[in-house]
Amino acid sequence: MKKTYLKNLVYQVNGAAIEVHKHLGPGLLESVYHNCLKKELNLRGIEFKTELIIPVNYKGLDVEAGLKCDLLVESSLVVELKAVEKVMPIHESQLLTYMKLLEVPIALIINFNVMHIFKEGQKSYVNELYRYLEE
Repeated sequence: MKKTYLKNLVYQVNGAAIEVHKHLGPGLLESVYHNCLKKELNLRGIEFKTELIIPVNYKGLDVEAGLKCDLLVESSLVVELKAVEKVMPIHESQLLTYMKLLEVPIALIINFNVMHIFKEGQKSYVNELYRYLEE
């Protein structure tokens, strides 16, 4: 996996989210945006898993924690969807933990409850795994 591949993947997913937002606008439930984004990713031929159960290992023991990420795109990008007034620090912390547990180097939070999704509705995150990837 290379950084250029991940950057392109983020670009594609952001583009799909922009397309969904362009057609629906803000103000709907997260589940509506989730379902539409899944359709858009399918239309674009982007592989993903949805509502993926995140494994938790505590001291060598598997723990059922009930954690699910909204989308895992091409096994390398975690995408969390929101339809909230403001993305809070707890949302970001949750995403960073998902990245660690899934051993994924990059992630996105996409908040559809904004007027301009490109400017204020998308934020990407990287962790230490990203540093070790080739350009």
